[in-house]
Amino acid sequence: MVNVAILGYGVVGSGVYKVINENNSHVSRRAGDTVRVKYVLDLREFPGDPAEDVLVHDFDVILNDEEVDVIVETMGGVEPAHTFEVKALKAGKSVCTSNKEVVAKWGFELLQLAKENNCNFFFEASVGGGIPVIRPLINSITADHIKSISGILNGTTNYILTKMADEGIAFEEVLKDAQNKGYAERNPEADIEGYDACRKIAILASLAYEKQVDYEDIYTEGITKITAIDFWYAGQLDASIKLLGLAKRQNGVVYAMVAPFIVKANNPLFGVNDVFNAILLDGDMLGEVMFYGKGAGSLPTASAVVSDVIEAAKNKGKNIPILWRPEKRELGSVDVFETSYLVRVSGLKAVERLREIFGDAESEIRYERNKEEIFKREIKHAFGAVEFIEGQHGGEVAFVTGPMSGADFEKAAEDFVIENRIRIAEV
Repeated sequence: MVNVAILGYGVVGSGVYKVINENNSHVSRRAGDTVRVKYVLDLREFPGDPAEDVLVHDFDVILNDEEVDVIVETMGGVEPAHTFEVKALKAGKSVCTSNKEVVAKWGFELLQLAKENNCNFFFEASVGGGIPVIRPLINSITADHIKSISGILNGTTNYILTKMADEGIAFEEVLKDAQNKGYAERNPEADIEGYDACRKIAILASLAYEKQVDYEDIYTEGITKITAIDFWYAGQLDASIKLLGLAKRQNGVVYAMVAPFIVKANNPLFGVNDVFNAILLDGDMLGEVMFYGKGAGSLPTASAVVSDVIEAAKNKGKNIPILWRPEKRELGSVDVFETSYLVRVSGLKAVERLREIFGDAESEIRYERNKEEIFKREIKHAFGAVEFIEGQHGGEVAFVTGPMSGADFEKAAEDFVIENRIRIAEV
């Protein structure tokens, strides 16, 4: 008998209870032993719910029960989730969690506790929800050096960007639609500012490059500045815009970031729309492989959690080592990271200033008549633009740069009025 305790009976926790009970014969057969939910911990009451008979309100009841083998933490948030996980592992109970905040911040510490106490800490659902990516990364793609990881890691932002692309709707309007449909929280900051994706790419980078990647060190940029005009220009490039979490080894340095990217049609991530997520791994021997599916939701996420429960049951009393060393991985600066950009320019600061000082009616007419030509000449000189996009909006000039460092871009941009700039994902 493998006894499981579920901490938190919300969306994911109730899903775990449902999967274990409704698929019990299948789950138990895969685990090699009968799996049952002995406890559900929550502060609330659930009258009439199937879990009512196993509901408890005191974590110590679970901690002190020697029959409990596996603890599933689906509470969310940092505390008391982290404290409960630490206590469980110290008591020799394996922990399975979907909690990305805890894994990103204390992943190594919890893995080390599991090792010291001959149990396991598993977190498959912490990155891709129902998408299996953690176990393939640490167990299957082990002969390769990971060149890069790029992923659509947040379903809320992907839904918003998809609606903006398909229907030309402004960001604020689509956000309200996402909130009404339950895809976005009332306070959507963690999603739209990229913080959720940041924690997920920190976990993947820590595993891929085997040292602690602190999410506080990851450059993070959200989607609030993306407009319908940006999508129009992206369309001219046969591309769309996605919020990507990226970890990449470039010239011997590991970089990590979260930002909107132009994703062209020949990129496997281009067709990932609505609330779906995908993670694209590039190994030096394997090449590219993509994991695609529902990145959130009760049953998809619960499915991944229960897969961890099965793994913990199969390895009862035996620790499965996971390479994640405590040494901090120093990340390369975005000032050094090289990428191409789609840039929208609406003015040239130096020329505008000259008009203020010396301008007269005739020089202003000449300036307006030749503004686009002036822009293009100065843009080529400053940015080394490789392509101008025809069909400009409101006097703007839009163009694509070749690969350039973040510092070189910022230097080139000093003399221009930049309406927006979006990095371009490599194919």
